[in-house]
Amino acid sequence: MLSGVGPKVKLKIEVMGNVETELKSEFVSQGINQTLHRVYMEIHCNTQILSSYKNLETSINNQVLLLENVIVGKIPSSYYNLEGIKSYEDALEIIE
Repeated sequence: MLSGVGPKVKLKIEVMGNVETELKSEFVSQGINQTLHRVYMEIHCNTQILSSYKNLETSINNQVLLLENVIVGKIPSSYYNLEGIKSYEDALEIIE
C-alpha cells in the first residue's frame, strides 16, 4: 500500500574480483529417435552494494542458455518399452 513512498536512495553496485563462467552440457531424450542437446553458461559473480548507510556483499549466480539443438537419429524397425520389467526372462516372454 505504501510502495514507492519515501525518500529515494541511490545505490552503486561494483564487481569485486573476477566473474567466473562455466559451460554445462545436457542431453534429454525426446522420443524414440530424438535427443535434445542444450549448452548453458553458468555465471558466478561476487558484488558489493554501496549506499550511504550500509555496504552489503552478495553473490550473483545466473544460467544462460547458449544453444539448443534437436538431434534426430534413425527410426528403429522395432521398439520395446521394457520399463518396469525386473528380470530377463520376463522381458523375453513379452518380446516372443
